[in-house]
Amino acid sequence: MNQLKEKLKILSYPMLYTFALVMAVLPVSPEPHIWEKWKMLQNGTLTKPLDIFDVFWHLLPTFILLLKLFLSKR
Repeated sequence: MNQLKEKLKILSYPMLYTFALVMAVLPVSPEPHIWEKWKMLQNGTLTKPLDIFDVFWHLLPTFILLLKLFLSKR
């Protein structure tokens, strides 16, 4: 756990916030991937492995940011 905290110290909060926001809204046109995949999930059409990986890839910076926030409170 301490090793993870040390690795997360390298990543600054402003950088993580920026990266999480950018990855969440890219590509902007015609609609953000996260929004598109959310609609696919609601319709039950989010079944292709590439689409599932795409959701993971676009949300990864957000997960890292949340992990850093959670571990900093401990």
